[in-house]
Amino acid sequence: MSTLADNICAIASRIDSAARAAGRDPASVQLLAVSKTKPASAIREAYAAGLRDVGENYLQEALTKQQALSDLPLIWHFIGPIQSNKTKAIAEHFDWVHSVDRLKIAQRLSEQRPANMAPLNICLQVNVSGEASKSGCAPAELPALAKAVSALPGLRLRGLMAIPEPTEERSEQEAAFATLHQLQQQLELGLDTLSMGMSHDLEAAVAQGATWVRIGTALFGARDYGQP
Repeated sequence: MSTLADNICAIASRIDSAARAAGRDPASVQLLAVSKTKPASAIREAYAAGLRDVGENYLQEALTKQQALSDLPLIWHFIGPIQSNKTKAIAEHFDWVHSVDRLKIAQRLSEQRPANMAPLNICLQVNVSGEASKSGCAPAELPALAKAVSALPGLRLRGLMAIPEPTEERSEQEAAFATLHQLQQQLELGLDTLSMGMSHDLEAAVAQGATWVRIGTALFGARDYGQP
């Protein structure tokens, strides 16, 4: 069986190859380890293998892991849907939030970010595939939302995030990611982040400008939803 360190090397190699094929510096693409349903011990092992950035989808699970791993200088990213009653804990315990899709949530995060902490790094989630089941603002709503969020004092708007409709067709993958990249450029806000691409489509995401790829299964193995 491959070890976590082996998996990290394999993902790094995929990122390197995809970046070079796109004429990009591989160092411009960062790996976000998505650890939902995985134990704190797996994150500790990933840290020992060199990873520093951890993405979590579920707040309570994340807070439990953060407590268990408080001795490690990890950078925590919240990447799941955000309910209004969860914004205070997210504002207090995370470095990045990738999944802001409405102004109300952004305003609450800004107001609840502790004054002694750096501004919270924010990505706006965009529903590039128009799926009714997916979170994210509509592309047409993005300019107004981005302008409003960029003015909030407790936040630092960094870029955009998307979870396109799954497909095995490389051309369709790239088209969805290209849409997000174009939306970012059209905002003309100097944003530096595109959070897009997962285990099955990271190559297409890197080809279209991803700066964070969010990788779970290819790093930690299949998720176990029977675990707390």
